[in-house]
Amino acid sequence: MLTLAVTGAGGFLGWHVRVLLRALGWPEPTVITRADLADAALVGAKVAGVDRVLHLAGVNRAQPAEVAAGNVRLAAQLAEGLRYAPVPPGSVVFANSVQAGNGTPYGDAKATAAGILADTGLPFDDLLLPNLYGEHGRPYYNSAVATFCRVLAEGGVPEVHADRELSLVHVTDAAARLVGLPAGGSWDPAMPALRTGVRELAHRLTQVAATYRTGEIPPLVDRHDVRLFNTYRSHCFPAHYPLALPRRADARGELVETVKVHGGGGQTFCSTTHPRITRGEHFHLAKVERFVVLRGSAEISLRRVGDTEVLRFPVSGAEPTLVDMPTMWVHKLVNTGSEELVTMFWTNELFDPDRPDTWPEPVEAARAAPLAVGA
Repeated sequence: MLTLAVTGAGGFLGWHVRVLLRALGWPEPTVITRADLADAALVGAKVAGVDRVLHLAGVNRAQPAEVAAGNVRLAAQLAEGLRYAPVPPGSVVFANSVQAGNGTPYGDAKATAAGILADTGLPFDDLLLPNLYGEHGRPYYNSAVATFCRVLAEGGVPEVHADRELSLVHVTDAAARLVGLPAGGSWDPAMPALRTGVRELAHRLTQVAATYRTGEIPPLVDRHDVRLFNTYRSHCFPAHYPLALPRRADARGELVETVKVHGGGGQTFCSTTHPRITRGEHFHLAKVERFVVLRGSAEISLRRVGDTEVLRFPVSGAEPTLVDMPTMWVHKLVNTGSEELVTMFWTNELFDPDRPDTWPEPVEAARAAPLAVGA
């Protein structure tokens, strides 16, 4: 367990780093905002004695001169603050880019920033990151994956203006590498990449969206299939849920198709729940999980990790619907009726007690305090 200080904590990568720390039960990182960086003494006090400083802040979208100056300025401000620390931090890790030194204003600025941080004399890890994708990325900003997912979730068609090869790494894997975790759980710090073309990516996500439109599960054969699907689902939530399930009835009774999987593994199980009893109070980093109430009435409550707003879905066996739990959202199911509740659950993988990908956290409690946000 390490103590961390983080710049860029409010960004895409920063949020995923903090979610991973929350799952591990590590201390909340010390957040260094852009305003803080202007005060070297304050930065020095914040980083004093921490095990690792993660420099995630950067300027990605602006005029070329502003991109270049901004990335160099942020690194220089952090470096100056590090020199003020009464007890130096153990190491500095820079979320750099594979574009560093490529002759563009952005790439050359990132290379210069790395040199500035290396000159502090502290143990330094210059991590060259490729394109990152994952849940809750900003469309038209963080990645083509986020843009295509948002367009498809809103019923549109992705546009590909220029095809090129991409090397895509899931953001949780990058977070694990930055934090210094060994392989295990739902992450891989080796950062295995999905290599694909832009046009191929658009086609792949279009197929995912077409299959999932009626609640059917697309093929989830490998880890990138699962993570692309989870990324797409993050752009569907909450507007697309609950999704009604058609019922077929005859003289024998009724039939409801709850899960139709086009490829990949999975596990289905049912539970009974007594009135006013709660199940859940946890979140997942990668696991796909579906709830379908078959008898009785219940409320499904969800909260995005680090947020305070709780979303609630009343569901009933009288009108079966599905709600798929988005990854990195704490969730629970409460029997709100007077009779026994019968619920069907489906997950995309067999339960492994050694790697359960189930991280306890209450939906509504003091622990639900928001993650600190910084630039």
